[in-house]
Amino acid sequence: MPDSFGKRQRESGKAKKAAAREERRLARAQRDADREAGLIEAGTPIEASEPAALGLENEPEPRPKPDASDTADKS
Repeated sequence: MPDSFGKRQRESGKAKKAAAREERRLARAQRDADREAGLIEAGTPIEASEPAALGLENEPEPRPKPDASDTADKS
C-alpha cells in the first residue's frame, strides 16, 4: 500500500474541521464583544423548557403505538 493512500481525504477532512473551528471561534469572539457592548444579555441563551413558553400547550397527545397483541389476527 502506498504511503499516500487516503492522504487527500485526510487533509480535506482536517481542513474542514479547522475551518469550522475557526468559524466557531470568530462567532464566540463576536458574542463576547456584543455582551461587553450590552447588545445581548450575559448568560446562557437557552429559553425556558415549559410547554407554555414554547407554544406547545395545545399540542395533541401522541398516539400510542400498537403492540403485537393489537396487530395479531384475531380469528
